[in-house]
Amino acid sequence: MKINVLYIVKIIGLILILETIFLLIATGVAFIYGGADRVPMLISSGIMLGAGLLCAIAGRKANEYHAGRREGMLTVTFTWMVLSFFGMMPFYIGGYIDNITDAYLETMSGFTTTGSTVLEDIESLPYGILFWRILLQWQGGIGMVVFTVALLPMFGVGASQLFDAETTGFSHERFRPRVTQVAKRLSGVYLLLTLLLTLLLWAGPMDFYEAIYHAMGSISTGGYSTKNASVAYWHSPYIEYVVLLGMCLGGMKLPLFFFALKGEFKQLRNDEETRWYLLYMLFFIVVTVAWLFYKGYETGISDVENTIRKGAFQVVSLTTTTGFITSDFVAWGPFYWLIAIFLMLICGCGGSTSGGLKMGRALILVKNMLNEFRKQTHPAAILPVRVNGRAVSQDIIYRVHIFALVYVLLICFSWIFLLVNGLTFEEAIGTSISAISNVGPSLGSLADGHLSTLSPLSKWYISFLMMVGRLEIFTVITLLLPGFWKR
Repeated sequence: MKINVLYIVKIIGLILILETIFLLIATGVAFIYGGADRVPMLISSGIMLGAGLLCAIAGRKANEYHAGRREGMLTVTFTWMVLSFFGMMPFYIGGYIDNITDAYLETMSGFTTTGSTVLEDIESLPYGILFWRILLQWQGGIGMVVFTVALLPMFGVGASQLFDAETTGFSHERFRPRVTQVAKRLSGVYLLLTLLLTLLLWAGPMDFYEAIYHAMGSISTGGYSTKNASVAYWHSPYIEYVVLLGMCLGGMKLPLFFFALKGEFKQLRNDEETRWYLLYMLFFIVVTVAWLFYKGYETGISDVENTIRKGAFQVVSLTTTTGFITSDFVAWGPFYWLIAIFLMLICGCGGSTSGGLKMGRALILVKNMLNEFRKQTHPAAILPVRVNGRAVSQDIIYRVHIFALVYVLLICFSWIFLLVNGLTFEEAIGTSISAISNVGPSLGSLADGHLSTLSPLSKWYISFLMMVGRLEIFTVITLLLPGFWKR
């Protein structure tokens, strides 16, 4: 069967129309503050709306009953590409970024919640452009979870199995019969958590604009800030603790918060992946803080609370792929660089806003590995991999292994590609892992996530790698295989 192109065009058109609403919200902020970004943002809104209407009209006769797995993959991938193209227009038309390569990278980094940037002076940007920048991340955080669920009906009978396999393979009960109900409730939880963090930050030294900005950056695990020094600008332990809490919540499963809000704390308390996630961060916080005390890297080393806070903040920031920075962790030495790589590889839970391999996949890989060791002495034993007390199917275990293999191979290929394009050894490996895991910070001179010095080819490749990582690898890579396009 031919690919239903009209259906894809129609969906992308509708999404562009909806996206115009968000751009108009940012435009409203520009008008409130009377910035020079009002006209560029109005022009960009008109272009986005016009493109959306044209696509929606062009696809109005699409046959929705002939939309399946291929149409779903194409729709997801092209949506991220098209939104990044039209989303970059306020930056480019307004002259805040003077070339398409950088503007596209900045926008893709936002939508994928990576947090890398090409902007050297964030504080010089007007309020409207800044708010559009954080709206990209906030949408990207919830968009991956809700958008994937919303597209499940077009995948047909195997939708649930596909969703489970792509989001670690377990503990994803359909807590509402309709996918639209699932999407609404996840969005409601996401909005509620954003408002809670906004109020907590507003109670500190931040004004309302800064509070909502950093609340959105924390819960989306994106990491954009209004200040060049990021969260460190305020020199406030209170702000750092609240942001740390927001990042930690962003790395957990959104559906579990829905149950918790209903008073069903048992599912959150008993979820094995969540326990691994919290223990994983706690372990590396202890190791990091011990290292800081041992080497005395952190200024004010005699201040125990300050050292613990700085170490904990950086561990949580990297694990959740948020990317906020309160310390120059490159100065902490090569040992911490190794810790940073581990943190950027595995990351948060499935069904969260964070990127990376995901803790659930790591959980399955470790348990299956331990079973294989046991079988060496008990070859006849039947040892299923159990998560939350339930056996994980061999099909899901197989998919997790393949995902991990492709994940590592992509990092290795990207490492070599960036080395050839002029990056140093640590910059190349750090940027490869950071892009595919949607983290932001890297290693070496790119530790702060600023990519403006890279070549145009490297920037386009990193933009592509960010999208591959955000869309769980298989969705995008499958499109590159000849078999996908055969009738």
